[in-house]
Amino acid sequence: MRRTAASLIALTIALGGASSVLAQTIPVPEAARANPAIWPRAATPDAISDAQTDAFVTDLIRRMTLEEKVGQLIQADISSITPEDLKTYPLGSILAGGSSGPWGDDKAAPPKWLELAQAFRAANAARGGTVIPLIYGIDAVHGHNNVPGATIFPHNIGLGAARDPDLIHRIGVATALEVAVTGADWTFGPTLAVPRDDRWGRTYEGYAENPEVQRAYAGPMTLGLQGPLVAGQPLAPGHIAGSAKHFLADGGTNGGKDQGDFTGTEQELIDIHLGGYVQAIDAGVLSIMASFSSWNGYKHSGNDTLLRDVLHGPLGFKGFVVSDWNAHGQLPGCTNESCALAVNAGIDMLMAPDSWKPLYASTLAQARSGEIPAARIEDAVRRILTAKVKAGLFNAERPVEGRFEELASPAHRALAREAVRKSLVLLKNEGVLPIRANARVLVAGTAADDIGQASGGWTLSWQGTGNTNADFPQGQSIWAGINEAVSQSGGTASLSADGSFTTKPDVAIVVFGESPYAEFQGDVDNLAYVPTAPLETLKRLKAAGIPTVSVFLSGRPMWTNPEINQSDAFVAAWLPGTEGAGVADLLIGDRAGKPRHDFTGKLSFSWPKDAKGEPLNVGQPGYDPQFAYGYGLSYAHPARVGRLSEDSGVAVAAANLDRYFVDGRFVSPWGLLLNDAGGQTRPGTAKSASSPRSGVTSRPIDDLAQESGQQFAYAGTGPASVEIWGTPVDLIRQANGAVALSFRYRIDAAPSDTVRLSLGGGAVDVTNLLKSAPAARWQVARIPLTCFRTDGGDLSRVEVPFHLATPGSLTISVSEIKLDASQTETRCPT
Repeated sequence: MRRTAASLIALTIALGGASSVLAQTIPVPEAARANPAIWPRAATPDAISDAQTDAFVTDLIRRMTLEEKVGQLIQADISSITPEDLKTYPLGSILAGGSSGPWGDDKAAPPKWLELAQAFRAANAARGGTVIPLIYGIDAVHGHNNVPGATIFPHNIGLGAARDPDLIHRIGVATALEVAVTGADWTFGPTLAVPRDDRWGRTYEGYAENPEVQRAYAGPMTLGLQGPLVAGQPLAPGHIAGSAKHFLADGGTNGGKDQGDFTGTEQELIDIHLGGYVQAIDAGVLSIMASFSSWNGYKHSGNDTLLRDVLHGPLGFKGFVVSDWNAHGQLPGCTNESCALAVNAGIDMLMAPDSWKPLYASTLAQARSGEIPAARIEDAVRRILTAKVKAGLFNAERPVEGRFEELASPAHRALAREAVRKSLVLLKNEGVLPIRANARVLVAGTAADDIGQASGGWTLSWQGTGNTNADFPQGQSIWAGINEAVSQSGGTASLSADGSFTTKPDVAIVVFGESPYAEFQGDVDNLAYVPTAPLETLKRLKAAGIPTVSVFLSGRPMWTNPEINQSDAFVAAWLPGTEGAGVADLLIGDRAGKPRHDFTGKLSFSWPKDAKGEPLNVGQPGYDPQFAYGYGLSYAHPARVGRLSEDSGVAVAAANLDRYFVDGRFVSPWGLLLNDAGGQTRPGTAKSASSPRSGVTSRPIDDLAQESGQQFAYAGTGPASVEIWGTPVDLIRQANGAVALSFRYRIDAAPSDTVRLSLGGGAVDVTNLLKSAPAARWQVARIPLTCFRTDGGDLSRVEVPFHLATPGSLTISVSEIKLDASQTETRCPT
């Protein structure tokens, strides 16, 4: 995002101030112009407003200064604004982004979250003038997922498999209550994307590849979050405002690229990607979030034919439109700090997390000059104020705030457990399931006892990485749920990450899958499941004559034919969240081996026959999946699955010889491992910083874009290393061609001991390089591959292209780790 914004800033400077005129007058290209006449009809219920509310809002607008009106259009993130700022700036909204927490603590306890909300409200009320309450938004996309101790429900991909609108309504009710308890009053949901390319890193945020599920769920989720709109009354206590997102076709971009371009017809927009927006609007959703993405090359955030002509025309939407994170800065002639075009196109509130201060100043100037017409300002303010009145923000009473016992209450945990049961899809079962409750059960796989991996992205942080079980005091891992079910019935369960055992078990359950990720870091080039350890574990168990059950955690369908072939049963568990007992409910039967619950989940995304990752959606020409949309076995309706082809259709090892960590994500087939004296963690996860065994920890940081880098902190408690690992590749040709290993880095705390960088087993001493680097300044290191070969590295079979090790303390941030073929002179470090 920031690289795009930087290029637009340069354009603005080059135009010498002409950008404001450009922003006002640039036309929407014909290929991206909507025709409202062909769109379906919807309407926000009349109960959103009434004569008394209209009069109240009109009087407020009459008394507001232009500065106060413009303030309503700006939203700031809590990581870049303080309550003190509100005494000067009359902003209309704040948000807590995916990795933002109270006063810099993204894992703060619930009372701190409430204190934050109350501090901002108090500061806003103390400013003077025409005081308009803030609306405080948060991404509660699978429960109140930013706050430790809240209920974490399955992600939408799992809920789509449940095909249960009533379940969705109840989850909306529970989520709203938990959000309201901590002082927020607006969630950026429901997500109504219709993902059509599973390589997209946000696939798991969509309910299904077919819009029928979104249409069935949008109304119940909206009503669960907000409750029904009642004339003359605000939302009932414990309910919060919703925001249907991301309008429009964010799930239809070419190649599944986040913030990309949907190239298609207007009828495809309507038939597929309008999805559940009609139902959400009819249910009274108070806001809609515009998408980063574009249609036929033109960004939605600047497309007035969609945001105004369609939304306010046939769709009858009377709420307000909010933009996504600095999305306005991607529009022609705009920057993060200035964009009249977005407001004129129909964005009512600009999400400007870290650019809010200059954006407020420029928007105010544009309002004064008439570049943003007064009527447009008043229309946006009226929509926002009407929604605030309906959300009850002008009422002093907040009866559910501080009722922390509602967070992960027994009722909410039971609901989440039910959701897990209903979301799991049984792809294969050769008679091994259900497991007798009194059996000897081996549970294997690094993911088995990892609640963070089971919860996925958008969990306590944006990318969902770096979480440990201690961060989920209310949660239960899959291992813990299985152990509880078995031990209560006289059986025995043992946990072994690598599948080793001393006493032969009756059955083995292997839990594995994708590491957490979120948008654009989660985009992949293909759908091959790359890590080899789970397959090797399954093969060893199979060779020992032990029946095997695979529980696969993922945010999308993936090509896992080899793993399915080595499994007697295979369960697509998606990202189930914090209630591991829900998995055990289906896998573990009674003492006689009879089911306690049956599988009911059906695929809402087609399962691929190969790993190419090309769009595979029910109804398209040549549709040929491994498991079709709607597939799902059960105990009542079993079926046999023959041996599947193990030809992936892609050369995974050769797919990315030269890119390892780019745009904040580890590019397939590469992943992250953290190692210390206490052992090895799973990819992408750090041990708890409070643990004496945590020799090295990681967290995402900003560099070229939001969270595009990783910061590694070595504690100095003994040998520790960070490594990128994957399928072995041959780099001999690259070494002969003078190619270098390149990475951007920033020294945040200088090394206290020797630091060695290895590739393919060969190492170079980079201690002096890092010690001499200016502190807190990004720079690029380029180390020829021949340096590693000189030290004995085997470049014909490089499994680890980056391994940074030290026994001492060091804090270093890195990004853009890749091979560099440029002819810039390089030399080996000394």
